[in-house]
Amino acid sequence: MGEPRVDRPAVPGATWLLCAWLGGAAFVVSLALFLYDYFIRFATLSADAAVVPALLDTTLFTIFALHHSIFARTSVKRLVTRAVPVWFERSLFTWVASIVFIIVLVLWQPVDGVLYAVPAGWRWIAYAAQIAGILLTVRGSSAIDVLDLAGIRPVIDARRHTPPRHVPLETRGVYGLVRHPLYFGWALIVCGAPTMTGTRAVFAIVSTLYLAIAIPLEERALIHVFGDAYRTYQERTRWRMIPGLW
Repeated sequence: MGEPRVDRPAVPGATWLLCAWLGGAAFVVSLALFLYDYFIRFATLSADAAVVPALLDTTLFTIFALHHSIFARTSVKRLVTRAVPVWFERSLFTWVASIVFIIVLVLWQPVDGVLYAVPAGWRWIAYAAQIAGILLTVRGSSAIDVLDLAGIRPVIDARRHTPPRHVPLETRGVYGLVRHPLYFGWALIVCGAPTMTGTRAVFAIVSTLYLAIAIPLEERALIHVFGDAYRTYQERTRWRMIPGLW
């Protein structure tokens, strides 16, 4: 017996488009919550013991990271598109990732202690690093179609009967500094806090470590898509994430 037939619309209606836009809104909300938590809530010192909350926080972020890793697999994407139209697959990913990230942030446990505190006269260096991280992220994102990233563009294109767009390999600008400038920007933002509380430290270490682990897997996928062009880019732009280090 063959697989059961699932009736799916060839062209998305208004409801599908609304779902995609709401998924994009959930993505924005998750980023706004991250900024609030990291810069305000995570700055508060805690009287709790450090070990158990740190383990809980690490587990929470691992669940979020596993979602990204699992959904990035071609076999999983193939399964997903059996349940939803191919043009909604990216939006579904955005929905799930945003909701899981919001849950992680809401449940994130405070960790006692301060890893370091930059003296008053030198705090501008830490702030400058964080500002540089934000600018790097904005600049790197400008080379990406944000609507495509949020899963909205595929739905719009399907409504217009426009073929899926091929995203070109970006190698100029900040992408000539490191191959993953968005990850570098993230590291500067989360690791550049002038007062590194225990809560911030666990978030910064775990999230940055996940990005470092994810890069080799991501680059395998990029080589599969772009072939020799990406290999040439790897040779020309040596550093993956942090200039002069890695």
